[in-house]
Amino acid sequence: MNQYACAITGHRPARFVFGYQENHPLCQKIKQRLKALFRILHDRKNVCRFYVGGALGVDMWAGEQLLELRKRPGYEDIELVIVLPFSGHDDRWPEESRTRLNKLIQQASDCIVLSPTPDTSSYHQRNCYMVDHASYLIGVFDNERKMRSGTAQTVRYAQRQGKSIILIHPDTGEITLL
Repeated sequence: MNQYACAITGHRPARFVFGYQENHPLCQKIKQRLKALFRILHDRKNVCRFYVGGALGVDMWAGEQLLELRKRPGYEDIELVIVLPFSGHDDRWPEESRTRLNKLIQQASDCIVLSPTPDTSSYHQRNCYMVDHASYLIGVFDNERKMRSGTAQTVRYAQRQGKSIILIHPDTGEITLL
């Protein structure tokens, strides 16, 4: 049976009503929805590889949920691939956040760095790379708001590429299929 892949995209914490408060009920709900979707894609669609962009917020949460899921019986074949835009993209992050990302990278199946030097276009390249290597996209994104963001660009790019898209609304946790 063929194995498939899923890319994950979403906003940074500042875009959420709860900000960096991960113990907030809505943040917990989004994390639970992510894990539930990962299980469904794995169990029903044979998705074993998951691409995460290595940013604060949704990328970090998704990576941690995937590593947690991989510890459970039947999910040992999950591969977490961290795709970074360039070396040192996290240089200005707080130490705690950099440590958290490094822990994810150490436990990931692979880490791909798209550019050795800082370049803002690398963020777009990273998002396209993930979509291009996946059959599915999960986005924590409000598709009704005409927002300009990397997440919006990634969702639109996945639509143009004909990918199956699952959205989790950032304000309600509701799931929509595009």
